[in-house]
Amino acid sequence: MTFDITIPVLNEEETLKKNVLILYEFLKDNFPDQNQWKIVIADNGSTDKTLEIAQKLDQKIDEITYVKVPKRGVGLALKTSWGQSEADIVGYMDLDLATDLSHFLEVYDCIEKLDYDLVYASRLHPDSQVIGRTLKREIASRGFNFLLKAYLNVGFSDGMCGFKFLKRAVFPRLFELGARNDGWFFSTELLTTAEWEGLKIFELPVKWTDDISSSRVKVIPLAKKYIQSMIELKKRKK
Repeated sequence: MTFDITIPVLNEEETLKKNVLILYEFLKDNFPDQNQWKIVIADNGSTDKTLEIAQKLDQKIDEITYVKVPKRGVGLALKTSWGQSEADIVGYMDLDLATDLSHFLEVYDCIEKLDYDLVYASRLHPDSQVIGRTLKREIASRGFNFLLKAYLNVGFSDGMCGFKFLKRAVFPRLFELGARNDGWFFSTELLTTAEWEGLKIFELPVKWTDDISSSRVKVIPLAKKYIQSMIELKKRKK
């Protein structure tokens, strides 16, 4: 099966080249047929040298390409990238590579061999190893996921982790069911709509290392946006 890994980026000139090349070397070592895969850098409206760096990587390495997203928003970046994809599997990971790359091999096997429709990383799985996470972020994450379960009646454990992959063929249906948010909540919408649709979902315990230095997340404003997005998603379901 072919696959595209999208990395949404916004003003990431300091780490873009280094981390994309780490991912590139990992994929080259584990998937020798380089016609099988592609790394997509989805530029999310950067104002620094991110786009310039992405273009140079695109020109130098066949398996790396970039997509210019018309305006900011992680969900928009993913929808734009996946809408142009011809791969069997699409998905994304964060540029900080917080989720250990070895887990992608498990993702691929789950979809290719075990026929799962969607695989998502969970930092809240009992077997996961979470390193460097602050108490504040841990409480916020658990609180958010509790609200999701109570309000949207879903069973997945971690709606926010930036490491999700799915069969491209199922995405149009998830979009139709409500996975349309242009921002961070899109990631949660994918899981919610997939569960509502009864798709075959695999929860993957992972080794996850928090990169506090690169985080731009503001917990309170983000929580307000997420709650509003949950309300809108439930209305779309009705």
